[in-house]
Amino acid sequence: MLLAEAAATTSTYTSFDIYVLIFTVVIAIAVIRQLINPRRNLFALGFAGVSLIVFGIMDYVMISGW
Repeated sequence: MLLAEAAATTSTYTSFDIYVLIFTVVIAIAVIRQLINPRRNLFALGFAGVSLIVFGIMDYVMISGW
C-alpha cells in the first residue's frame, strides 16, 4: 500500500521553474552590484532586497515540491 501511494505522487516540476531560478540569480547579482557601488541607491537596494527574499522563499517552496 505504501509503494502504491509513493508511485501515485507526481512531480510538480514545470518549465517555468527554470525561469524563476534565473530571475533569482539576476536579482542576487543586482543586490551584489548595489552593495559594491560606492554611490548606493537605497530605494533600489531595498526593492531588490525584498524581491530577493520573496524569490528565495518562492524557490524554497518550489524546490521542496519537486
